[in-house]
Amino acid sequence: MNKKFAIYTTLFLIFTLLLAACAKPAATTEPTVDCKAETASETVGSYQVPAPVKGCYNVAFVYVGPHDDGGWSQSHDVGRMYVQDTLQGVHTAYVENVAEGADAEQVTRSLARKGFDVIFTTSFGFMDATETVANEFPDIDFIHISGYKTNEANFGNLMGAMEDIKYLAGMLAGSRAKMDGNPKLGYMATFPIPEELRLGNAFALGVQRTCPECTIDVRFINTWHDPILEQEGAKSLFDAGAQVVMTGADTPAPALAAPEGKWGITYDYKGNCTLDTCLTSMYWNWGILYAKIVDESRAGTWKGTWDYFDADSGGLGLYGFMEGETMMPGVKDLPAADLKLVKDTLAEMLAGKFTRFDVFKGPITDNKGNVILPDGVSLQQIDLDGFKEFGSTCTTCMYWWNQNFTAELPDL
Repeated sequence: MNKKFAIYTTLFLIFTLLLAACAKPAATTEPTVDCKAETASETVGSYQVPAPVKGCYNVAFVYVGPHDDGGWSQSHDVGRMYVQDTLQGVHTAYVENVAEGADAEQVTRSLARKGFDVIFTTSFGFMDATETVANEFPDIDFIHISGYKTNEANFGNLMGAMEDIKYLAGMLAGSRAKMDGNPKLGYMATFPIPEELRLGNAFALGVQRTCPECTIDVRFINTWHDPILEQEGAKSLFDAGAQVVMTGADTPAPALAAPEGKWGITYDYKGNCTLDTCLTSMYWNWGILYAKIVDESRAGTWKGTWDYFDADSGGLGLYGFMEGETMMPGVKDLPAADLKLVKDTLAEMLAGKFTRFDVFKGPITDNKGNVILPDGVSLQQIDLDGFKEFGSTCTTCMYWWNQNFTAELPDL
């Protein structure tokens, strides 16, 4: 009996071992690709150009300034991080402080050669360089910010109607100046391009709503980002008598340079209106727009077109007036009627009932006494974007200052 039991036990053990030998090995889980990982950079000219991550959908951004400039480039970098944090399987990277022109072309081409799937170039002066490289790499999607060119295939243009928000900021500036008893305002502009005159005129039309007697002086600083020049430009306007200075450049210079009892309006990035001298910031929310484009690119449905969004897109904001934000001290005590005008107009914008074509609706008269638009007539998009002097086929165009500007038109 014991002998038989031993035999059976031995046979059972042999059978069990044979089954184990024939069984498939336990499955091993492949390590998940970390699409948020930083990659090594390669020196290209004077720039550090990052590499894509294998197994991820790779998206690159080219910035004209530092990624943490407190303005334009930082607003784009916040958008980049939104894409990185929101979309699964997407890796993002950036190259900063890229000069417009040949450098932009060199950096963009290097990113394309490395294998990035989508490349965003985020300055007006990157337009021609992006067009050139996009035509060399038809399988990569290129999106240029703030220009006007597209090849209707893999090269598109994206820009928003910041004129909506600058119009509202003008209402606040006019109200503040009138309340302070000093009807002089200032606009610190960057370059003499249609965008800068468009945004300045939108601001001026807003000023006109709350302070018809107010006038606006201008300083062109011919740079997008230069903290020293920006503060010098803002100080020059304050020294010339401006009560409120609005900027078209990157840093919060107007708020930094504002003497006691005067005010600045900052631009591009919602986090730069921190000083009590700041009335508001007119800011971008690029993330939701970038995420949509990247999703479409990955699905193969994105096509390079011209995309110009209004406030109802969610891509624009007026600091202190959006959900969850608190008004700055210099705004809280403005006349109730003026605050209601700003809030009501913003609500119409967010609902899609008031657009850039309502901002630029007649009657509009320039500072030479010429009627730009008769009552009820709006500018067309080509007018908002164009100078005839730059070859545009626009009819009315944007080479004019609104009637409350005291400055001469810039030389082109």
